[in-house]
Amino acid sequence: MEPQLQHGVTDSVATVVIRHPAKRNAMTAAMWRSLPPLLDTLAADPDVRALVLAGEGETFCAGADISTLRESPEEAQGLAVAAEEALAAFPKPTLAAIRGHCVGGGAQLAAACDLRFAEEGALFGVTPAKLGIVYPASSTRRLVALVGPSAAKYLLFSGELIDAERALRTGLVDEVLPEGELDKRVAEFTRILVSRSQLTQAAAKEFANGLTGRDDHWVEQARGSGDTAEGVAAFLERRQPRFTWRTSG
Repeated sequence: MEPQLQHGVTDSVATVVIRHPAKRNAMTAAMWRSLPPLLDTLAADPDVRALVLAGEGETFCAGADISTLRESPEEAQGLAVAAEEALAAFPKPTLAAIRGHCVGGGAQLAAACDLRFAEEGALFGVTPAKLGIVYPASSTRRLVALVGPSAAKYLLFSGELIDAERALRTGLVDEVLPEGELDKRVAEFTRILVSRSQLTQAAAKEFANGLTGRDDHWVEQARGSGDTAEGVAAFLERRQPRFTWRTSG
């Protein structure tokens, strides 16, 4: 089977799987190109309330397929940035489920997700210094916002790999799970996500990502949504809330 991004939707959770086992799930140019339109389709699906990005088998993503850098490094980097930005802009919660190597372009994609859960034994690296590549400004700023200037410089200057525990300490990942527990925890957490208010999540995502100019929009959305009244009523009645506001995509 050709390298590809596989996807499916189960119980309101979309799963996108990076599949290129011959090269530890490295991203080809075609895979980079296919991610933004796939995300657009999933964002527009009203049944999708959260998204999980994973790699097939025991590796998340070993980066960009290096063979794609020979002909036009600038074009290859542009494709990666476009995919990263599309993932960061996905309007619903996103979670990277990480096993094995999460390196280069793989780390770029993971950083663009809202949350990152990793299995013990996972390894992380941002490796442009090994190839003489200037890491994109947008990707560098996202990494700094995630782990801070010092940890970002360590990763970028050295290209060295760090383990899951160190990634947890720096803020690169949010949870580290024992071997064999990652899928169970991701399923459990995404069930929590889909039960919560999409209004709260969508507004919080914009605010946390530093987007400005839509404060009044979210005040109006909250006023007209009915989610607050439903949430309070459900709490007082000791039942699960039935939130009705939906992200438009």
